[in-house]
Amino acid sequence: MGTRGRGRLADRPSREPARPRAGGTGSGSTGEGGTGASGADRGTEGAGPGAEGTGPAAVPPVRGRADRRRSARRAARRRKRSLVREVPLIILVALLVALVMKTFLIQVFVIPSGSMEQTIRIGDRVLVDKLTPWFGSEPQRGDVVVFKDPGGWLESDRKRSDDGPVLGGAKHVLTFVGLLPSDNEQDLIKRVIGVGGDTVECCDAQGRLSVNGHPVDETYLAPGNPPSRQPFKVKVPKGRLWVMGDHRDVSADSRFHMGNPGQGTIPLSGVVGRAFVIAWPLDRFHQLDVPGSLSSLAPAPQAGGTAAESVGVGPVPMEPPLVMGVLGILPLVVRRPGRPPE
Repeated sequence: MGTRGRGRLADRPSREPARPRAGGTGSGSTGEGGTGASGADRGTEGAGPGAEGTGPAAVPPVRGRADRRRSARRAARRRKRSLVREVPLIILVALLVALVMKTFLIQVFVIPSGSMEQTIRIGDRVLVDKLTPWFGSEPQRGDVVVFKDPGGWLESDRKRSDDGPVLGGAKHVLTFVGLLPSDNEQDLIKRVIGVGGDTVECCDAQGRLSVNGHPVDETYLAPGNPPSRQPFKVKVPKGRLWVMGDHRDVSADSRFHMGNPGQGTIPLSGVVGRAFVIAWPLDRFHQLDVPGSLSSLAPAPQAGGTAAESVGVGPVPMEPPLVMGVLGILPLVVRRPGRPPE
C-alpha cells in the first residue's frame, strides 16, 4: 500500500471524546468553563462556620457570673485608687484657700478679756476685715480695730509647749494657714477714739471725753464706767491712732502707755483690720456699728502733734492677747484650752 495510506489514517480526527482533567485545566471553552465552575465551588466550600461568625449578625458570647464579679472588683479598685489620689489634692486646696482667706480677706479672732465689754464679751468671735486696708482704707473714729502690740502692752509670760516634734510641726502648719489659734500672736482689740491730728482730752467739767474740743456721748461704755479715771490730754501724731477699750476700768489702752514711744498711740501700719461682725455665739450675732457721736465729728486738723501734754495714770493693767488665726467660728474649733478668760 505504501506510505500514502498510513499518512491519511494519521491525519484523521479521533472519534474518542476528550476527557476533562481532574484540575479542570483542560484547553478550549470546555476547560475554561470547568475552571470557573470549579473555582466558584471552592469559594463556596471555603465559606464555612468561621465566615458566618464574622458577619454582621454575629451573636456576642454570654458572660458568666464569675466574669461579672471580676469586672465589678476591677471597677471598685479603680474607684479606690482614684479616691486615694483625690483626697490629698482636696486637702491641699482647702489649706491654700484657708491661707488666702486668713492673709487677704477675713479672719476670726476670739476675745479672751473683758476690755471691750459690753460691746464685745469674753468668748465672742469677731470677724475682722483684712481686705479693705489693701486698698488704702484707714480706720476712722469709732471703728473697732485689731492691731499688733506696739511694745509692752501685753502679758510677757509664755508657757513652753510640751508637744513633740511631729505634733508641734503639724500644729505649726495648721496655725500658719489659719486653722488653729497661735500661742505667739501679739494682737489686741480696741476702739479708735482719735486719728492723726486729733486732740483727745479727758475729762471736761461734766466728766466727758472730748475730741478737738467736742464732747463725746459714749453710750457704748460698760455700765458704771466713767470715760476715764485718769485725766489726760494728747495730740495724736500723724499716721497714728489713739485707742481705748469700752470697759475703761479694766482696759490697758493708750492712756496707760503715754510714756512709751508714740505717747500711747499705735501706728497705722500695726493695724490688722477692722472688726465688723460678732459671729459667735449665734444669739449675739450682729454688726459692730460705728457710734454716731464719733463718726459725726469734723475731720481732724491737718497738723501733726508729737507730744502728749499730760500724763496721770495709775498702775498699768496687763491684757492677754487675742486668740487669732482661726477661720472657723465653732467653739470646738476655736477654743483655746488651758487659758482662763480674764
